[in-house]
Amino acid sequence: MTTIMEREAREAPARIQQQLFENRYTVKALGEKIRLFDPKLVMTVGRGTSDHAGVFAKYLIEVELGIPVTSSAPSVSSVYNKQMKLENVLVIFISQSGRSPDILAQAEMAKKSGAFCIALINDEAAPIKDIADAVIPLKAGAENAVAATKSYLTTLSALLQLVAYWSENNSILKALDSLPDQLTDMTSRPAQILPVNFKNILNCFVLGRGFGYAISLEIALKLKEVCCLHAEAFSSAEFFHGPVTLVEKEITILNININDEAAPLHQKMLDEIKARGARILPMSLPMQNVHPRLAPLLILERFYLDVELIARSLNINPDAPTGLRKVTMTV
Repeated sequence: MTTIMEREAREAPARIQQQLFENRYTVKALGEKIRLFDPKLVMTVGRGTSDHAGVFAKYLIEVELGIPVTSSAPSVSSVYNKQMKLENVLVIFISQSGRSPDILAQAEMAKKSGAFCIALINDEAAPIKDIADAVIPLKAGAENAVAATKSYLTTLSALLQLVAYWSENNSILKALDSLPDQLTDMTSRPAQILPVNFKNILNCFVLGRGFGYAISLEIALKLKEVCCLHAEAFSSAEFFHGPVTLVEKEITILNININDEAAPLHQKMLDEIKARGARILPMSLPMQNVHPRLAPLLILERFYLDVELIARSLNINPDAPTGLRKVTMTV
């Protein structure tokens, strides 16, 4: 049985290759505009998976450019009807549909407040295009499975291309040339997490540090969304500020291991958690010579295929999670 979720996850490498090629001149010019605008703060706007992409953007922009990044609360505009002071602020809207009323309300408020607004959208006809100063098309193609896969990965690749041109980081730009082939390679790699690992499990934690934490949020969401498993994501550093006491319950932990600057500290904390009796399931990159900023995408590509198989082993249809719809319209 081949599900829509699996087919769409396997499309990601080709979609990203198309995106990076077709957007390159537009994004390069946009990088120059952002440098001239010289933002003192970046604000991301999104819900669910899109908000998780905003966490990835936070780490990427703060690490590579040194500019603080915050996540917005769309309800400030749509529910509380308040205006914010956003002069010299770059606002990045992330939305597959670009149609949710609360996101549109936040976009209109941001424009009136003097922000420079960029929209990352998959639906290029979305109304947010008429509000934003610039649009970066995700070019993920139609995504019919309720659980986002290729649209999330194309969002991360778009953010990488944007930040690389903005910061004039040739190392990331060069690495992006190899990303589609590396993603394809991951689709043929052995599964990292297996159905047997989740037999009789009702709860688990997903732990990462830095960029690993950024994708742990998406991984935890997918475990809830398509497997009906209670999963919570934490930074491995934050985990020691209270939640670590739950390890005494012999909890299962997914370890998101990104081989970057944070890896030694993250591993030190995982060693202590394991010593306390936790069951650790490692998720890491089996490939060498991968740019550390691209590694999260490769781990996610393999995870999407693994979690789809786990859902089916639990007799759950990953294409139709109970109570969910593809596009969620919130106010």
